[in-house]
Amino acid sequence: MKPFLDQDFLLQTETAKTLYHEHAKGMPIFDYHCHLPPEEIAEDKQHDNIGEIWLGGDHYKWRAMRTNGVEEAYCTGDKPWRDKFTKWAETVPHTLRNPLYHWTHMELQRYFGIDTLLNADTADEIFDACTEQLRTPEFSTRNLLRKMNVKVVGTTDDPVDSLEHHRKIASDGFEVKVVPSFRPDKAMDLSDTAVWKAYVAKLEEASGVEIRDWASLIDAMEKRADYFHELGCRVADHGVAYVPDATATEAELDIILTNALGGESISFSDQEKVQAMFLYEVGKLYHARNWVQQFHVGVFRNNNQRLFKTLGPDTGFDSIADYRQGPGLIRLLDQLDSSNQLAKSILYNINPADNELFATLVGNYQDGSFPGKMQFGSGWWFLDQKDGMERQMNALSLLGLLSRFVGMLTDSRSFLSFPRHEYFRRILCNLLGNDVENGELPSDMPLLGQMVENICYNNAVEYFGIRD
Repeated sequence: MKPFLDQDFLLQTETAKTLYHEHAKGMPIFDYHCHLPPEEIAEDKQHDNIGEIWLGGDHYKWRAMRTNGVEEAYCTGDKPWRDKFTKWAETVPHTLRNPLYHWTHMELQRYFGIDTLLNADTADEIFDACTEQLRTPEFSTRNLLRKMNVKVVGTTDDPVDSLEHHRKIASDGFEVKVVPSFRPDKAMDLSDTAVWKAYVAKLEEASGVEIRDWASLIDAMEKRADYFHELGCRVADHGVAYVPDATATEAELDIILTNALGGESISFSDQEKVQAMFLYEVGKLYHARNWVQQFHVGVFRNNNQRLFKTLGPDTGFDSIADYRQGPGLIRLLDQLDSSNQLAKSILYNINPADNELFATLVGNYQDGSFPGKMQFGSGWWFLDQKDGMERQMNALSLLGLLSRFVGMLTDSRSFLSFPRHEYFRRILCNLLGNDVENGELPSDMPLLGQMVENICYNNAVEYFGIRD
């Protein structure tokens, strides 16, 4: 029987162990998509306790706690951090076979050197030990990134953001490159025209463009893209349920925007026209700047309306959706490709039923201009676990080129989440190691070792063009 979480955790063969320990383990981290708050990096925030840094915004943990019968006051409420942590500790033993059990104990080991299993009996001891360390300079936000050998962090930022924190980080000479990503979803969301109009007012102020029609909306986007580019942005991101299979003329779009600016409700079909054409127009902006565009699709968001009204979004009430993803994505990518304006693109699905769709869809638009120009993105959100990662990599291997994969990202709001890169690397090495020892791949360690190092770090450096 193997011990839990030892040095060979998840590594089932000698080949896997060699690939991980000699090739994957020492590679730096290029975290090209996350939701870390840049202001906390800019101020080098010192977190007060393990409850705050672990439970302050982690809807994965909140979902597990609710499922374990924990009251909301201990999840998103105002209970003291120690009490919240105790409720999480009581929940942890019930997360066996959930990735949260692995992540929790990997983070305790990697950051704090704690091998003790977290449960109700060890809660106070672990809370005190972690909190004591977190209050030292060695555990400031910037030092947590250094501790994990992080070289690049890609935050997620709205076009109206000033990016003042990114400026501060850069001017401080912090050796970890923290770059913004352009996420303009609010600019194309006409589901609530009052909310959209309020956003447009902010966009006008930030861009200096009076937005009165379609052309001026896109002009505002272009000016903000230029601003982001100057501050190191090379990535855009869109979180949409699906890309609409729709089209419209500029005259039609002008009418829709005029109505929205007038406060009228916009029909669902017209909302889809705006979203589809907006993605097409900003896609051309990304290509012109040699950016990478990302699409995170396929979520039913905020399903529990009672708690959404009380707690707001991103609090743990989302689920895998079963939208039809192919037609809209194909229309959009083909439109851009037809005029040779298709940027490098990463497509992330959240429904594993779409794995083969996405793995084959990206192959339609590889054009030889860059290795792996079109990427089938890493297992995301509900698929960010062992089975999800293996299924994504298996589909990519069978239907594309795993060797050109840009690898893992945290997509996290927590500064303690970087062991997820290690988790991914172990799973990758184990997949390859099993194939070697089954005689399905040659035992060519220079070839396999280079492939592992590339997927862990090198491919991302070349793909995004962002170097530490």
